[in-house]
Amino acid sequence: MRKPTLIQTVFLVVLVSSVLSGGLLFAADGDLMSRVEHGYATNGDVKIHYATLGEGPVVVMIHGFPDFWYSWRHQMEALASDFKVVAIDQRGYNKSGQPEGQSNYNMQHLVGDVVTVIKSLGVETATVVGHDWGGAVAWQVALNVPSVVDKLIILNLPHPNALAREMANNQEQQQNSGYARKFREGKATDPDIFFGMPMRPETLSGWVTDGEARKLYVEAFKRSSFDGMLAYYKENYGDGGPGAGREVPALKIPVLQFHGLKDTALHSDGLNNTWDWIAADYTLVTAPDASHFVQQDAAELVSSSMKWWLLARK
Repeated sequence: MRKPTLIQTVFLVVLVSSVLSGGLLFAADGDLMSRVEHGYATNGDVKIHYATLGEGPVVVMIHGFPDFWYSWRHQMEALASDFKVVAIDQRGYNKSGQPEGQSNYNMQHLVGDVVTVIKSLGVETATVVGHDWGGAVAWQVALNVPSVVDKLIILNLPHPNALAREMANNQEQQQNSGYARKFREGKATDPDIFFGMPMRPETLSGWVTDGEARKLYVEAFKRSSFDGMLAYYKENYGDGGPGAGREVPALKIPVLQFHGLKDTALHSDGLNNTWDWIAADYTLVTAPDASHFVQQDAAELVSSSMKWWLLARK
């Protein structure tokens, strides 16, 4: 096994990025909603909504469950001085199309949505960033359509090979994934489908700690399809997790991976040996006090590290 290049103690990353940014601490401006530009890309019959901020090389950001484009507000603010940041609403969410039928949420369509957005922006390639289900989609875009991805950033979603390994061998991960099995087998109308609660805008946004942001989440989820959200699991989440059982080539692009170590859904053991499936430089940043939504729990760390990493490869 070759030695990985890892950054698990992040002092140096934060120090360098602080110098590059003039020592600024990144935080989402309250008027971000009024400053982003909105657009749509059409994949077949489904429109994919996205919000953009800044100019420069394109960085496409993909949210997970349950979330919408606003999840990336801190990172958008941090990167907009040097990059064009494009945060999408995945199909089923907020202002994107919400087709009926489980098959419309198959991974091939989710990958196609991202590729369509990149092409609609008039660029050949982009940095692709994904968290949770967005991370699953980002891995698959890079693995299946490598011609459109020049760099990959993943947050709290192990490589498909690693997740399949953990699902097969790690009892704690098997237990942690019980919620996914419930989503696969249940219905959006079940009174206890969402961690013992019903699926409502208020319960789905309960994880959001910022009170003002939570109001925006409630409104976004009122516009969303709960059946569509569950279809991600029903259509793509097998016993080994998203993408399991498929032979994948080694990625030949730089990869940056973040993981909040207090994530109760995805065990940190899933990070092990990721470097064996990447044939380019690989950087890992862990956030000891962050949970699953690391881009918000450790917003400054994620934003500054992401900016440093991208500028070093610009």
